[in-house]
Amino acid sequence: MKYLADKGYDILNVDLTPLDQPGVNTLFADITDSGQMFNALSSHFAFKDFESGKGPAPIDAVVHFAAVPRVLIKPDNETFQINTIGTYNVIEAAVKLGIKKIIIASSETTYGVCFAEGDKDFHHFPLEEDYDVDPMDSYGLSKLVNENTARAFATRYAADIYALRIGNVIEPHEYNLFPAFLAKPMSRKRNAWSYIDARDLGQIVDLAIRKNGLGFQVFNAVNDTITALLPTREFLQKYCPNTPLRRDLGEFEAPLSNRKIREVLGFTENFNWRDLVPDSNT
Repeated sequence: MKYLADKGYDILNVDLTPLDQPGVNTLFADITDSGQMFNALSSHFAFKDFESGKGPAPIDAVVHFAAVPRVLIKPDNETFQINTIGTYNVIEAAVKLGIKKIIIASSETTYGVCFAEGDKDFHHFPLEEDYDVDPMDSYGLSKLVNENTARAFATRYAADIYALRIGNVIEPHEYNLFPAFLAKPMSRKRNAWSYIDARDLGQIVDLAIRKNGLGFQVFNAVNDTITALLPTREFLQKYCPNTPLRRDLGEFEAPLSNRKIREVLGFTENFNWRDLVPDSNT
């Protein structure tokens, strides 16, 4: 949110909890209530907007990241229901109000390993957007359903709806976690040895808002490089010897690849863990 606010966007935060971001008002609303979503997406953003006398201004884009954020917070059926019905309601309200640009949060969990029962292997590397996604948990399944919901609405209403398969989000203060990641490489298997810096995620959202005409798209939203000291091919041969490689990988390319956002959206990583973690190049 801060990244977009700093870019000069006029933002309304729609949430169940307040946001600590100067200049951004929070409208308290529940995504599982369709009427509240129609109201929220046809609302003034702030008191100053009443001065125009013309009613609420049209909204240019919706960024929908609201959800139960993982398993083991609510019962599985509640997680699935809130995430799928909530996303349906948000997208339906947006397109029926004439909003043609919608960015939704999908997840690395759609690749089926993050919240899998037991030690599940990936089908192949790298993980790209055409991967045969097969989650077995309520959260990952909800995100896969949401991608299909987005595709249906994008097709019916000729809208641009982009689903971001977001990796493990790392805040600026969390790079102190990386030495432990490096010391126990297999602890990162469920995240495919990938992550996304929160500030780089802001950039991806900005790029997605500005890129028009793609219809429905899925993008991996992750940083460039593997969270391991060994080069990627050598690392995968050592720790995942039975998982095939579908193409050549860059020297330190993340197994959950961001090639598509680099080539299609023009993403350039600004926060590489190797530059932020002491002794990360040894």
